[in-house]
This record gives sequence, structure tokens and C-alpha cells, in this order.
Amino acid sequence: MRNYALTAILITTAVFIGGCAAGKSTARTDYDFSKISKIAVVDVLGPLGNEGAKNQVADMLTMELLQKGYAPIERTQVQNILNEQKFQHDVNMTGEIDAVEIGKILNVPTIMIVNVSKFTEDISLSIKMLDAQDGSILWVGSGQGTQGKTLGTILGAAAGAGAGVAAGGDDNSGKVVGGVIGGVIGGAAGNLLTPQQAEATQKVISKICKDMPARIPPAKKKGLFGK
Repeated sequence: MRNYALTAILITTAVFIGGCAAGKSTARTDYDFSKISKIAVVDVLGPLGNEGAKNQVADMLTMELLQKGYAPIERTQVQNILNEQKFQHDVNMTGEIDAVEIGKILNVPTIMIVNVSKFTEDISLSIKMLDAQDGSILWVGSGQGTQGKTLGTILGAAAGAGAGVAAGGDDNSGKVVGGVIGGVIGGAAGNLLTPQQAEATQKVISKICKDMPARIPPAKKKGLFGK
């Protein structure tokens, strides 16, 4: 019986469900985005768990900003400057008032804030571009994505369940209880920022930023006769 349970767990680890992503955004039509000289990715809010994951998400946004022609200041540098200035703000909320203060400290006209509202098998996040002079919203976007069970979570659950089955002894009820408890604990242990999670998050951010106004609009392609 134990061998059958472990075999089923190993088969489960081979299953991987791919994800998809969607996003949309809107911008102020009366604002000249070409005058933005520098832009700071200030913070990534939400249930990501650690600074490494937040920096990774911020770097994904930085890549999108570069492709749009902006000169972004990365989050790690921003956080270092704010810490040196002993700037205090709510770690779960960076509002318009904070945006103005942060803009003054960093000497940048525009800041970016990412708010991750959900980060499980389903990912949901929004991104704001704020004018650091008055805190007004220049551009905002939101998106969602799915990634299915990540391999890390599945392997963690499988390892935990296997340990639970082994600890359950020969009694059938003990095996079931041990397997369930071990699977839950193992799943939690394996639920880290994996390459699959990073890929799914990148897709969502790319979808959101697709229609972000570029600092320098792309040149129109000329026709056969230069028109």
C-alpha cells in the first residue's frame, strides 16, 4: 500500500499546468510623457514574502520601462536612499502624499508603485505611475495571470506527503492522517518564488505595460517612396 501511495505521488510531480496572463492600462491624455527624464521604481507592495521577490518584480518593471525609453532608478537603490534619509512610510501603502515626499528626496519627477493583491497560483497586481510634484496619477494598469501548480510546490507537497505516510506506520488511518499533514506542510515549504512564478509574473507585467505611453514614440516606418 505504501509503495502505491508513493508511486502516485511521484506521478503527480510530473504534472504541470501552464499559465496565461491578461492586462490593461489607461493614461492621461493631456500629459507629455516625453518630458519624463528619470523615473523611480519606489516600492512593490503585497504578499510576496521577502525583499528578494519584491526586487525581482521591480526588475521586471524596470525592463519594461527601459523598453519604453525611460531612465528608471531601480528599487534597491531607491530603498537605500530612503533608508539613508530615514524616510518613514507605511510599508503596506504608498499614497499620493508619500509620492510627493519621495520624489523630493530622490529628485525625480515621476515614481512607479507596484501593488500585488494576490500571489498564489493566481496572480493579480496593479501598477501606478505618479507625478511626484502633485501626486496625481499619470498612468495606471492592472492584470491577472495563472500559473497552475508550480513544480516547487508539487515537489514540496510530495516530499511532505511521503514523509507523512512513512510516519503514519502500518495503521491505515495513521497513514492517511500522516500523508495529509505531511502534504500540507511540504506544500507550504515548497511554495517559494520559482522560475515558473517569475515567468507568470513577467507575463502579467508585460501585458499591463503593453500600452504604457513611451517616452519617445516609435518612429513611423516610411513607405517605398519615403512617405
